[in-house]
Amino acid sequence: MFKRFFLALIVFSLFFSANPTKAQETEEGPTYIVQAGDTLWDIASRFNVNLDDLMAANNLEDGNLVVGQEVIIPGLEGVSGVLRTETVPYGDNLRSLQRRTQAPQSVLRKLNRLVSPTELYAGVSLIVPIDTELPTLAAKVSLPQGGTLLEEAVRQNSDIWTLSEINSLNNISIALPGEILYSPADEGTENNANGLPAAFTSATVSSLPLIQGSTAVISVSVSEAVTLSGSLVSDKEYALQFFPEGANSFVALQGVHAMTEPGAYPLKLEATYADGHMDSYEQMVLVTSGGYPNDPLLIVPPETLDASITEDEQNDLIATISVNSPEQLWTGVFTNPSAYEDCFTSRYGSRREYRADDGSLDPYFSFHSGLDFCGGTGLQIDAAANGIVVFAGDTIVRGNATIIDHGRGIFTGYWHQSESYVQVGDRVEAGQVIGLVGATGRVTGAHLHWEVWVNQVQVNPMAWLEQSFP
Repeated sequence: MFKRFFLALIVFSLFFSANPTKAQETEEGPTYIVQAGDTLWDIASRFNVNLDDLMAANNLEDGNLVVGQEVIIPGLEGVSGVLRTETVPYGDNLRSLQRRTQAPQSVLRKLNRLVSPTELYAGVSLIVPIDTELPTLAAKVSLPQGGTLLEEAVRQNSDIWTLSEINSLNNISIALPGEILYSPADEGTENNANGLPAAFTSATVSSLPLIQGSTAVISVSVSEAVTLSGSLVSDKEYALQFFPEGANSFVALQGVHAMTEPGAYPLKLEATYADGHMDSYEQMVLVTSGGYPNDPLLIVPPETLDASITEDEQNDLIATISVNSPEQLWTGVFTNPSAYEDCFTSRYGSRREYRADDGSLDPYFSFHSGLDFCGGTGLQIDAAANGIVVFAGDTIVRGNATIIDHGRGIFTGYWHQSESYVQVGDRVEAGQVIGLVGATGRVTGAHLHWEVWVNQVQVNPMAWLEQSFP
């Protein structure tokens, strides 16, 4: 009898306890905080409101806006308070977003005109309500089979009403086995309300959205000892290589191919426990254009376009850079390999068309896979970072070439040399002279072509000259 009365009391309390409305109602409508780069037309389009109505509601006579300015959004029924845009992080879904913002899913769908939860790509800009009084969430757990919300509340030293509110549960029956639940965090604790399975404490991808030719840094923290694996698709599927970064923390570096069509691509994580069972998570990640230009037509000797030669050379190169050294040999930002630090004859990513000078072969379409530095024959070439030489020799397309392994799937290539000063197996240091500029291979003049490979993908080398990875 007592048990039935107690359960009835719980259900009665939950039924009459509504989630508090954190945002304040206004007669004019909700307000939006202007972000850098916003225009009135952008805001009107984003919220699907008439531009004239938007200007009238804010008494604006021109389109001038100031970052941080609050703009009234007219005509949004059922939405109130202060709004802003934020980039969807990896691991966020509609349910976790609801819990983090304490906003109903219906409001989130309305603000962003979401038709399906699968549209919540990592890297997409999203409109969310702001509330400075939101609870900080932590201690993510998975409700065990046969477990109840009351039992979980006792374990977390909380109560069922608090857990129900912060997890956006209408009643205790919604807390099903396997349900991801959050508890209130102590003051100063980072908000951890993501939609990842319980094995993953956190997973971040920087910087979102990904750009063609960029280096994706995928950082993962796990709750216990597991084996991590995963994959990222760009032009094809690449298996992620995770390396330890501390206790229960791992990092993987993955290049995004320059020819990847802008759009959404799957990033999958898998955590395998000692007993063999697995937690996995997959989310689409947005890839945007690098804005790469078209280079002028290039006329080259036919042997440098002959597929029977170039494909073998490419396969040999891929085989060389497919052996991952687990040790990180480089430190900090890469050193510029040329004395002409800011002088380039061609940059990474530009689209190219090659034609044989005798017209014997079909045109070849590709992209420029590195940086071409100014400077003629005989100019010194320096190693960009500490590493081990894994290739040094003559090739048809790349000429006299050197490849250095920097560990963790990172390689640099130095093409078209007139002379090479290193051999396979040599350990080199950043800034060490490894050869001289030349005009060997598929070239139209003497220069250094320098590449950076990240897990078998050529990426924009400028990023490695400007920032430290990981």
